[in-house]
Amino acid sequence: MKISIIAIGQRQPRWADEAIAEFLKRFPHEFAVDLRELKPEPRDGRPAQRIRAAEGERLRAALPAGSVTVALDERGRDMTSAAFAEQLGRWRDRGDSPAFVIGGPDGLSEELRRAAPLQLRLSSMTLPHALARLLLIEQLYRAWSILAGHPYHRA
Repeated sequence: MKISIIAIGQRQPRWADEAIAEFLKRFPHEFAVDLRELKPEPRDGRPAQRIRAAEGERLRAALPAGSVTVALDERGRDMTSAAFAEQLGRWRDRGDSPAFVIGGPDGLSEELRRAAPLQLRLSSMTLPHALARLLLIEQLYRAWSILAGHPYHRA
C-alpha cells in the first residue's frame, strides 16, 4: 500500500521533523508512507480565498494519479483509531492509494475539500501544522499496527 501525505509548508520545527522521521522509518515496505512538502503562497495581502485556491491547485497537481484524496479539515469526520485502521484496511484490500492533503495556514480550498471523498478531522481543537502532520503519521502507524496485530496499539 502506498500512502501519500502532501502538505503546504516546508519549514517545521526540528522536534517535529525528528519525530516524523522516526515514525516514517518504522513503517514496513509494504505500507509505504511518503511525505511531500509544498511551498506555501506568500501572505502578501491577497485575500485568503485566492491564497487557498493557488495552494489548492499545487496540492491537486501533486496528487499521485489514481489516488483517493483525503482532505484534513476541521469540519471533517471524526474517527477512532480503530475506525481509521478499518478504512485503511478497506483501501488496502481494494488496492487504493490514499493521499492525505494538508492545507496552509488558511486551510484548504473549498474545491479541493469538496472533491475529496473523505474529509477527516484529527481533532476538534486547532492544531499547529507540525503537530497535525505528526499526529497523522502516528495514527497511520497505529492503524498499521492494528491491521498487522502488532502490540503498539493496546486498546
